[in-house]
Amino acid sequence: MNPRTIRAHFDGERICLDEPCQIEPGTQLLVIVSPKQSCDDEQNEWLHLSQLTLENAYGEKEPEYSLDAIKEANPDYERR
Repeated sequence: MNPRTIRAHFDGERICLDEPCQIEPGTQLLVIVSPKQSCDDEQNEWLHLSQLTLENAYGEKEPEYSLDAIKEANPDYERR
């Protein structure tokens, strides 16, 4: 059997696999316990990643584009 990652959780008494998997008796397992994160922590991490990605996409000397630069307007776009 090739090594693979299977998501699981601990129900207070035993480790429960979150997806079906055939494991033969005596198969060695490696268990990695990851700390529980609050939703706020996860959301902050996603926001930080988004910010870094935007910073990488646009340079410091990125010009401001005026509406005159648009060649073809999107008719489905609602202007605010």
